[in-house]
Amino acid sequence: MTTAFYWDERCFWHHGGNYALTMPAGGLVQPMPAGLPENPETKRRLLNLLQVTGLFHDLSPRQARAADAAELARVHPQEFLRRFKALSDAGGGELGLRTPFGRGGFETAALSAGLARAALFDVLNGRATNAYALSRPPGHHCLPEFPNGFCLLANIAIAIEAALAEGLSERIAVIDWDVHHGNGTEAIFYDRPEVLTISLHQDRNYPMDTGDVADRGAGAGLGANMNIPLPPGTGHAGYLEAMERLVLPALHAFQPDAIVVACGYDAAAVDPLSRMMATADTFRQLTRMAMEAAADLCDGRLTLVHEGGYSEAYVPFCGHAVLEELSGSRITAPDPLAETLALRQPGPRFDAFVSSLIGEMEAVFLPG
Repeated sequence: MTTAFYWDERCFWHHGGNYALTMPAGGLVQPMPAGLPENPETKRRLLNLLQVTGLFHDLSPRQARAADAAELARVHPQEFLRRFKALSDAGGGELGLRTPFGRGGFETAALSAGLARAALFDVLNGRATNAYALSRPPGHHCLPEFPNGFCLLANIAIAIEAALAEGLSERIAVIDWDVHHGNGTEAIFYDRPEVLTISLHQDRNYPMDTGDVADRGAGAGLGANMNIPLPPGTGHAGYLEAMERLVLPALHAFQPDAIVVACGYDAAAVDPLSRMMATADTFRQLTRMAMEAAADLCDGRLTLVHEGGYSEAYVPFCGHAVLEELSGSRITAPDPLAETLALRQPGPRFDAFVSSLIGEMEAVFLPG
């Protein structure tokens, strides 16, 4: 197996403004050293762990050019791109909601999108069995004209539009297991039948007004959008059941040419922005299930693009587990919290409650 691994040190240099968690500092809000929870350490520490264990050398490390003007313009209006570039050149600022950036933020965001694009193109062109893009800043909340939730450009959408435009694929499925609803990706493809968008997320976490089961797409895209809002505390078993009963049947019905995963780790049990109780093994097994689906449906064409995940200590172990599975490497990084988190998983009664909710969604998505 060849697992292409795209990263660029410059993506770690992206920086936001003076924040404390998600609150702008000032008044009674005291600044925090790390600022926004979307900071470089989660991604950098994942890369560090890969290098220390040696798994990095079982991957095929690659770099990429930034997404170019034409690629960006397939998703984002020219006026938005002009405003973003001008503010970036002037020293930075904030567009949209919770998306501060410094000087050069435009170029870094375009580079992040370029990593996603190159990873997807490698898989579609047969230059890699599968691929992982360590993209930063993330992208799945970004609307065409409105950056949102740390996301400045819509990385995955930019990559998919480029692949469709160049005739490398005709039908692509997106599985978004970031804990927050993938509202940007959803909006961009909401009326498009050639892109299936599936989001597993904590119900009413972020954004609080999107991600409902009833939002199924529109026009020609009706039925090509699936939201799976899960209750806080869902845990390992609930995620795997949702994948098995909802996501996999939807993929088989859609028959994609390729699968892209919006790979956030913020459903992990110790993440400061969620309450979902997933573990490193949860992400490993979700990856295994996605790989098996890709093998059955599209000759294994699977690309993972890094999104959220805000526990600097734990994200590296979740990401390492994913890349162990993706690459088939025998090198492991044992989960230091495995025993503790196993004891904190939901009990049978809560698992049954989650299972009943999944059954209700099954009736909506897979009638008959």
